[in-house]
Amino acid sequence: MIGEHGWATTIESLHPGIAWRADGIEIGFLRGGTLRLAGDGLLVIPSVFVGHVAAHMEDPWPRTLIYSARGTAALWGEQETVPQPDALAALVGRDRARLLLALDAPASTSHLARSLAMAPGAVGDHLAILRGAGLLVRARSGRSVLYRRTPLGEAPVAGTS
Repeated sequence: MIGEHGWATTIESLHPGIAWRADGIEIGFLRGGTLRLAGDGLLVIPSVFVGHVAAHMEDPWPRTLIYSARGTAALWGEQETVPQPDALAALVGRDRARLLLALDAPASTSHLARSLAMAPGAVGDHLAILRGAGLLVRARSGRSVLYRRTPLGEAPVAGTS
């Protein structure tokens, strides 16, 4: 901005209470009135931690004007995430990811063990962990217990397609 518009416009764009004057920079919100730099210089620092402008004018430190860096709103806003192909497996493990993906329709432990070529005991252990995490629920249907994904369990699966 300095290259395009010069120092005066750049400094005044930092805050409505800052003005470029012939004899220096006037900071209207500075407590204690006007402070003359008298050739000491002014350190101008962008920051993601200040909301608008802050000033430090006490000795022995350099006179400093800290302003909100442009584009900082994007830092704190919601970022778009792109699911990675193996992200679900990295999150819950390969076997649990396979189980979550296989539960497009409710299924029993034995059905899942057969279709995924896994030991029924291992399937049962993984299902218990996924259910404990709130990713699955179970319900009895006749003589079988069927597992299905909860809305929480649907969320990580949705990012894999």
